[in-house]
Amino acid sequence: MMLLTGFPLLFALILLSGAFALLLLLIAQTVQFKAPSALKETTYESGMTPYGDARVRFDVKFYLFALMFILFDIETVFLFPWAVSFDQLGLFAFVEMILFLGILAIGLVYAWKKGALKWQ
Repeated sequence: MMLLTGFPLLFALILLSGAFALLLLLIAQTVQFKAPSALKETTYESGMTPYGDARVRFDVKFYLFALMFILFDIETVFLFPWAVSFDQLGLFAFVEMILFLGILAIGLVYAWKKGALKWQ
């Protein structure tokens, strides 16, 4: 009896999982209750009738705020592991983190001076 190992096992698992997913979709398609109506075809928007176009233009300031949020969110992701292992990292890691925070502070001051943080 030959045991599957390595890539043949991986390909067999991918093939079996794909076949299982297709089988479940086929079963769901055959046993579903079909009663189409005009009401079921409408878009549901919190119980309200939708109006207007779905493609609305947003102001650039929303994207700027989102980018600023992501930037400082990623900063905290880098800051927490550094703070946890601060006593083992030494002076070099402290200087590197001060440099990292300084670059981010310069970027924040630049955005502030340019008026990117004003909500108008």
